[in-house]
Amino acid sequence: GKITPKTIEEEFKNAGFYISDNRDMNIPFNKQFQQTDFKVYNLFTAHHIKYVEQLAKQYPQIGLFTPMSMAIYTKKGQTKLYVSALTIEAMSKITEIPINNEYLVKIAQLQKETILKALPNAQIENLEYKDTKTQKPLVTKLFIELDSKEWSKESDGIIEEFESNLEMNGFVQAGFNDINYYFKQSGSTDFDIFVSESICKLPVIFTVAKTRPEAGAFAPCSISIYKKKTDDFLHIEYPNVHNWIASMNMDNKGGIKELLEAQGK
Repeated sequence: GKITPKTIEEEFKNAGFYISDNRDMNIPFNKQFQQTDFKVYNLFTAHHIKYVEQLAKQYPQIGLFTPMSMAIYTKKGQTKLYVSALTIEAMSKITEIPINNEYLVKIAQLQKETILKALPNAQIENLEYKDTKTQKPLVTKLFIELDSKEWSKESDGIIEEFESNLEMNGFVQAGFNDINYYFKQSGSTDFDIFVSESICKLPVIFTVAKTRPEAGAFAPCSISIYKKKTDDFLHIEYPNVHNWIASMNMDNKGGIKELLEAQGK
């Protein structure tokens, strides 16, 4: 009981990560479904601005994992505390950032080192499923050209309309990160806009976690919205649910149905 989501969060703060959220999901699970399978189930999101800033200059798609998601959980009737996170191989595959990129390597290494520091004597456990391939796109990418003089007003309108429709479509906004604010703080002027909207659909993670609790490494989903200073295009990108289905070799029909419905919404 000495290691908790809060003590894990403190280690990440000490390592220089910005904490976006550390959400106890048992509260909404019990409220909406009157049941939970877990003693502990937290969705934990964090990012390392210094490394993200360096990556974003060449690979703005790092916004897909800014913040990175992790699941912290203990099933009822068990005493093991787990932390699940995506490997560098998974992040590279999804973002198409080269796996040997200096800053992607630094992010992945620091994340792993921090988890192991937060969980002294922890062991890495290999799960029973094997990675499968999918022909489906792993990322949805959209863009729209903005008026060169009215880009700020137009982009604000798009983001506001998106946010106003989240609840209507069954989503919860689990975090909003103005990443460009931190870029500007350190003198970087590559972007006019760089924000990340973390969104979650409660029935998705509740259903999927029954058989794949480690799926919290994909949740909440980050919607990356950015505009470079050098052009007038607003880009919107987000990871597709096929990452969940293929990477975890999912066979939970109820979970797959919830994922695909969320993707459609």
